[in-house]
Amino acid sequence: MTDKQQDTGAGSTATRSGFVALIGATNAGKSTLVNHLVGAKVSIVSHKVQTTRAIIRGIAIHDRTQIVFMDTPGIFKPRRRLDRAMVTTAWGGAKDADLIMLLIDSERGLKGDAETILEGLKDVPQAKILVLNKIDRVRPEDLLKLAAAANEVVPFERTFMISALTGSGCRDLMDYLAVALPEGPWYYPEDQISDLPMRQLAAEITREKLFLRLHQELPYASHVETEKWEERKDGSVRIEQVIYVERDSQKKIALGKGGEAIKAISTAARKEISEILEQPVHLFLFVKVRENWGDDPERFREMGLDFPR
Repeated sequence: MTDKQQDTGAGSTATRSGFVALIGATNAGKSTLVNHLVGAKVSIVSHKVQTTRAIIRGIAIHDRTQIVFMDTPGIFKPRRRLDRAMVTTAWGGAKDADLIMLLIDSERGLKGDAETILEGLKDVPQAKILVLNKIDRVRPEDLLKLAAAANEVVPFERTFMISALTGSGCRDLMDYLAVALPEGPWYYPEDQISDLPMRQLAAEITREKLFLRLHQELPYASHVETEKWEERKDGSVRIEQVIYVERDSQKKIALGKGGEAIKAISTAARKEISEILEQPVHLFLFVKVRENWGDDPERFREMGLDFPR
């Protein structure tokens, strides 16, 4: 790692807190990293690009510092209205943060979207750090060249080399953030790991299972909403969710032959929601057609996105 400035904070008893915006190209590993740093699942992860749609905040405490990670949508060249909203949200999150963390996939380097993001960061005034991910897949000499090339474009305060999957290098990253953020009271209770309401988190989990199960274009044309949440006397919770798609043909894909696909999605989502809630879950999924939901301002508000005109 390279070092421009460091405040050890040794002997200090003051608390610190702040917001760290994690930005990068799609599939750079942002959600995986946030989940690892928080120590719990707060953001959905899949092999597909553009999984995260809105800003999801994961909250971690390191030493006496509360670090609020803002997992932003991947930045890419937008093609649809939803794409534009996601990219705008990502840049907006960066400009609202105390510190910006740019995550680069070391295997892909500064190609395509990563290069565009670097250029965009030139005009952002906040302090910025560079994090090179997936370092176990790249030769050390190539990592050093990549770090030097990125720092020529943007003067980063610090460069870290990590693996979000294994956690390698993440301790050094957290140690730095714990002293880089400003002194001040914590924003959230000590035991809170996300600002995402449980109803929305449950919908995100189901959307993740939808992404993992279906390999067609359907996931990008789908949206999940939690419509009913009933705490039952026996300690269980009954949850009803709707998967909205745009066409009847997509509904058939989501249901699968004999309902096989929707059953598998429901089983996987129910298991994970139950583990998070630490109580039995009865999950009921419905698939409904809502034509052109991608042009409906209300759906964007449900996802935490501004509707682009």
